[in-house]
Amino acid sequence: MAKKVTCIEGGICAPKGFLSAAVGCGIKDPKVKRLDLGLIYSEAPTVGWAVYTQNEVCAAPVRLSSSYLKSHPPRAIIVNSGNANACTGHQGMLDARTMADSTANSLGILRREVQVCSTGIIGVPLPMDRIEREIAPLGQSLKADGDDIARAVMTSDTQPKSVAAEFKIGRKKVRIGAVAKGAGMINPHMATMLCFVTTDANISQAEVKAATNEAVAQSFNRISVDGDMSTNDTVIVMANGQAENDRIVRSGNGSGDFREALTQVMLHLAKMIVADGERVTKLVEVKVTGAASRLDAERVARAVGNSKLVKCSWNGNDPNWGRVIHAVGYSGARVKEEMVEIHFDGVIACQNGLAAKTNIDELSAAVKKDEFTVCINLNIGKGSYSLFTSDLSPEYVEFNREEYALNRKS
Repeated sequence: MAKKVTCIEGGICAPKGFLSAAVGCGIKDPKVKRLDLGLIYSEAPTVGWAVYTQNEVCAAPVRLSSSYLKSHPPRAIIVNSGNANACTGHQGMLDARTMADSTANSLGILRREVQVCSTGIIGVPLPMDRIEREIAPLGQSLKADGDDIARAVMTSDTQPKSVAAEFKIGRKKVRIGAVAKGAGMINPHMATMLCFVTTDANISQAEVKAATNEAVAQSFNRISVDGDMSTNDTVIVMANGQAENDRIVRSGNGSGDFREALTQVMLHLAKMIVADGERVTKLVEVKVTGAASRLDAERVARAVGNSKLVKCSWNGNDPNWGRVIHAVGYSGARVKEEMVEIHFDGVIACQNGLAAKTNIDELSAAVKKDEFTVCINLNIGKGSYSLFTSDLSPEYVEFNREEYALNRKS
């Protein structure tokens, strides 16, 4: 975090007036009662915004929640893991609406103030008998503790992902708390990921919308693990004004500080998602400079970051710049081969489109690290872009093969 923003404890419930709870329903397997149903709630009215998957095949909860967002800000989030409620037809929409209705009734709020989220296996109906009976008790067990909700949203994640930050707007302390999940099917725009953000900032609807869109663009839309885009991706931000700071409006006092803090929180979680990618071993930042335009820089970063050949070479600790430059070449960006430079964590591998005179052991040492940066300078303009990605391991294939076998049994 930047100097103005301090990391604090508390996760999603660190901001004033937010509560959460989680329970195990046995959604994926009734014999295994891991935490798989969670609720986040603001005691005070909110303003907020959400960003959803751009996949044309989107899950029932995404379609329902996006329709609710058009008329009402989110005040509560009901989320389940283990089942995506995607490609489940008319029944899937009915089930998502039932989750919203039951949550609203338990909290005494409007149905349209409830955002519904699901993550897990696609094409299987939700076990609504097990879910619906737990929603009312969930609403009665809310507390200012975000640990359980971080675990309840996990699917193939190996660890919970949460963060909280504090900063000042004027003389008032403002907090942001967040929780996320994601490990596989990670590719912009967004990923197989959920992220819920709470803040006690006093902020206008227009500003929270603009700040959310900007932060997502700088974080979750700049990550990739395997190049796949999910049906359920969702980022939701809720602000309840309990910090009592002077109201933040677009381009007004505090706007820049809030946007910076929100972006840092989301970027922190985005990196955690990549680092926890399904059986990955490396977190890699691909930084492209000197492109003819920002769009060209993005094209190169995404081509390199999503290349299976490149990612496999990183897994093998192989500084194979040839695989990098071939991805640069097919990216669709304007490229002059004789101008390209490639560095692995500051060590030059390619200069003027040719092999640099660098000792191979020095290059290998750079890519053996758990985290490193690949810098690509096209040297033809001022466009730049960065993307966080990972390697690709044989264990990734084995893990997903095993997941398929388990899902067939469940």
